Amino acid sequence: MLFLAAVPLTRAQALSGEAINHLPLSKLVFPSVVTSIEPTVVRIDGHDALCYELYIVNMDSTPVELSRVEVLTGTQDLLDQSGAPLVAALKHSTKTPPAAGTEGVIGPAEQVVFYAWVDLPHGSKPPTEIRHALTLRSQDGTDTLRIVTQPIEVKPATQVIQSPLRGSNWLAGNGPGNTSGHRRGIIPLDGAARVPQRFAIDWVQVDKNGKTFSGDEKKNESYICYGQKVHAVANGVVTEVKDGIPQNVPGMDSRAVPITLETVAGNHIILDIGNGVYAFYAHLQPGSLRVKVGDRVKAGQVLALLGNSGNSTEPHLHFHLIDRNSPLGGEGLPFAYPSYSLLGKGSLDGDAAKMDWLTSKRAVHGEIPAENEIVQFGDEDK
Repeated sequence: MLFLAAVPLTRAQALSGEAINHLPLSKLVFPSVVTSIEPTVVRIDGHDALCYELYIVNMDSTPVELSRVEVLTGTQDLLDQSGAPLVAALKHSTKTPPAAGTEGVIGPAEQVVFYAWVDLPHGSKPPTEIRHALTLRSQDGTDTLRIVTQPIEVKPATQVIQSPLRGSNWLAGNGPGNTSGHRRGIIPLDGAARVPQRFAIDWVQVDKNGKTFSGDEKKNESYICYGQKVHAVANGVVTEVKDGIPQNVPGMDSRAVPITLETVAGNHIILDIGNGVYAFYAHLQPGSLRVKVGDRVKAGQVLALLGNSGNSTEPHLHFHLIDRNSPLGGEGLPFAYPSYSLLGKGSLDGDAAKMDWLTSKRAVHGEIPAENEIVQFGDEDK
């Protein structure tokens, strides 16, 4: 965990050293600002970006309002959010949603999460470190405090892996994006809150109209991606295998087994691909797994067949990288593919599916697909 020590500034005048010591306590706000990971540069949608979270706790006994968040490098603002964009990037720890107009108010001892998504300037070199500036107001609005954190390191390297799938018309459901369900999923396990699915993708195949199946939608065999081969994304060692969970009947409320931490991923495989990075494959067909714990695998090797087990509404492959040998007990890590073809972008919503196909496929190198992008792995025609 990285603690970001706050340096107070008020009335737009920087205060440091002895000046801080002589500032009246009534003018100070005491937030704790923590990020659980070092931001890593990820290449997406033709540019570099940073994706991480700030956990902000009001350590004072009175409410304060967070009115602005800035991400800084040197004298440059990489991100400056206030108003509606700031509200959209915040999540309160309380179960009751805040009333309209009070979304930025942080109660005593309350925590809010700021979901940072920073699109870096095109053509510029990514920063090596960043700071955060938080502007907070007292509840009555009479006092304003701007705090600037200590710098944190930005990691330049994204893990490059092969695709876990082959073929065309793969849609990156719930893929990387700041409003994706995977992105917003904080899971507290083993005493720590983490975002294991920060860059996760639910891979499904679609036809030209955005349909994922043809025929009886209640049969797994009707789905285009059902039974597709799932491949090792890198050389590695199998560290976890779960098999024998029966498949679901496709549908929003149909689960073959009660969903627990043991069954949520369905039949699944975890690979240790080195340097503290693990590849996680979920919702596989029962009986199709071709590896066991301890097996050494080669990149491209077939591991199993795509299915519909665990917490799944229809056949798909859930895939992500994570920093621990656990489906959900670690931090999700970014990755990139050496190459793929971009075919378009879609939005899956039953009969209301919206598809935006490119007139010709576009070659992409060294990127991760963004949410709902449709891609082709390999050279076959669309």
